[in-house]
Amino acid sequence: EQKRQKGVPDMAIEVFNRYEKKYIIDEDTFHKLTYQIADYMNPDAYNRNGEAYRISNIYYDTENDQLIRASIEKPVYKEKLRLRAYGTPELTDNVFVEIKKKYNGIVNKRRTSMMLQEAYDFLNDDICPDSHEGRINRQVLKEIDYFKNFYHLQPKVYLSYDRFAYFEKDDGDFRITFDKNITARREDIRLEHGSYGKKLLPDGKYLMEVKISGAVPLWFTKIISGLNVYPVSFSKYGTEYKQYVFTNYTSLMYKGENICLNQSLHQHQRIQSALASQC
Repeated sequence: EQKRQKGVPDMAIEVFNRYEKKYIIDEDTFHKLTYQIADYMNPDAYNRNGEAYRISNIYYDTENDQLIRASIEKPVYKEKLRLRAYGTPELTDNVFVEIKKKYNGIVNKRRTSMMLQEAYDFLNDDICPDSHEGRINRQVLKEIDYFKNFYHLQPKVYLSYDRFAYFEKDDGDFRITFDKNITARREDIRLEHGSYGKKLLPDGKYLMEVKISGAVPLWFTKIISGLNVYPVSFSKYGTEYKQYVFTNYTSLMYKGENICLNQSLHQHQRIQSALASQC
């Protein structure tokens, strides 16, 4: 599998805010879009020879999935904790521990870098990593430490995907990502064990995300309008959880996990409708 360099320098921003919009598109639309945006955007340097790079994550939650259950209710404010790597890391590779928060549609991400083994020790065993070489943002680390201990978080889901990323030319802050092969599992939750599990979208479907701190460029609005591409509500972790609920509904109710099944079913039907409209 393709791996990023250990320092992952282009991903080192530790705190940032932005808006995000999401779309589900098919293979044909993906190729048309990437062709049409080429005059305005450059591909990520890590999309070597037109190939996607892999992002792998571990999402942390409470024993009864409190954070994701709250998230799918679409509150004004929501937050999540995840461990992220680029490619399939080894225990000595650098990874990111990050809190992602969303308030009134604005996404705030705070993260810090450490070795994978240090991240496991910190998140799973409460062993604080060393701050040598200035790699670790101590303020962000304190926030993450408080957050994980307040909720008594534990690793719940492995989730990976293959990404194509594009950046606006002339140092603009407009960014588009296309994710395929979104794969998840609830066992063997270790980043170094690689990507395998259940696919969250059918083959040939991509999750496109538009990320920007200001207004979406007019040229992009015209392109997606011409291709009849419209935003949808889609969360990778949320979708995995809803599929998990549909598969294990009886046992989850027996455990006393309070799930708003009707709302989850309604959201699931909307996603399936969006997929069907592009077939």
